[in-house]
Amino acid sequence: MRSRVVTLLTDFGTDDYFVAAIKGVILTRNPSAAIVDITHTIPPHDIFAAAFTLGAVYSYFPAGTIHLAVIDPGVGSERRPILVETSECLFVGPDNGLFSIVLERASEPRVRHLTNSAYFLPILSSTFHARDLFAPVAAALADDVLPETFGPIIKDPIRLSPVQNELTMEGALVGSILHIDHFGNCVTSFESDRFGKLAAAQGFCLSIKGINIREWHKHYNEPGSKAGEPFLVAGSAGYMEMSLSCSSAARKFNISVGEPVRLTWSS
Repeated sequence: MRSRVVTLLTDFGTDDYFVAAIKGVILTRNPSAAIVDITHTIPPHDIFAAAFTLGAVYSYFPAGTIHLAVIDPGVGSERRPILVETSECLFVGPDNGLFSIVLERASEPRVRHLTNSAYFLPILSSTFHARDLFAPVAAALADDVLPETFGPIIKDPIRLSPVQNELTMEGALVGSILHIDHFGNCVTSFESDRFGKLAAAQGFCLSIKGINIREWHKHYNEPGSKAGEPFLVAGSAGYMEMSLSCSSAARKFNISVGEPVRLTWSS
């Protein structure tokens, strides 16, 4: 059978046994599986942060990859375990909005309710479905068990409200900070493809917490950058980022996820 990559994305951290237990189940069921950790440091219960991270990375994996993503505050409740099929990848996890970006981007995705308990561990706990349900399903998918084996198609998966920027009567664009990365770069909700070229070509002002940013840089450490002066740059996740050269913009200006931002043009 053809082995496939299985990625893991959770909020379990690395101090406990949780991640190791998941890997143990996958490797017991499929010793040839190639397991790749995306991250296990998603803020606890932060479904949007996980959806954003998954959306930023999944398309860079080989076709056929199984993405096992578990941020599951509703574990043990009536929330459904699901399998999402796209033309390139498979996604396994809870039906709580975690796969919203995947579903938005994919062409004709199919979503299945995982009901075939023959593929679960013999004893299904009420607190650790990542180990007892999702991991064995991911292992079976990596062994080329067909998706239709696991359960019926559903038409109503949970979706988070899409990120939307608001256009004001004055022509300003109001958005928010979606994500703050390890370096303190503040990822805005303004897409680089739509607004980055315009920002680079004409005058603009991005306002956040009383700070006005008018500099556009091609990369994080351009020659002539003013120390301590924030700027905008096109980030690798496809959004404009507020950054500081070799420093944390989030820490210096006390910016957190959800902070409102306002973008205006000089012409």
